[in-house]
Amino acid sequence: QVQLAESGGGLVQAGGSLRVSCVASRRTLRSYTMAWFRQEPGKEREFVAAISRSGAITNYADSVKGRFTISRDNAKNAVYLQMNSLKPEDTAVYYCAAEIAPYADAIWTIPREYDYWGQGTQVTVSS
Repeated sequence: QVQLAESGGGLVQAGGSLRVSCVASRRTLRSYTMAWFRQEPGKEREFVAAISRSGAITNYADSVKGRFTISRDNAKNAVYLQMNSLKPEDTAVYYCAAEIAPYADAIWTIPREYDYWGQGTQVTVSS
């Protein structure tokens, strides 16, 4: 069973940048599709970005397209989310998620498709 741990969250001013990381233990991430979701208090968990196990396919929520970039380093067992031009509405807890990929380009945007989750890291964007 893979265990995920996020880091890199924090407080940043609007327009600034932040990179959050997710490192896996117990299992290599090479066989997993990886994703980032976020959640604000009282709201449902929202898809942010996903990357196929090969790294060749990515998908982004419309709200972050052109500002956020998801990447992975399978040698380091890690996935990253580079967030630029941050807005106050990006404020949320960001969660890393993983799911075994049945084929190389498998990618999902729905939380229930992912079995493994990190504990989350808080990102706060001040106006």
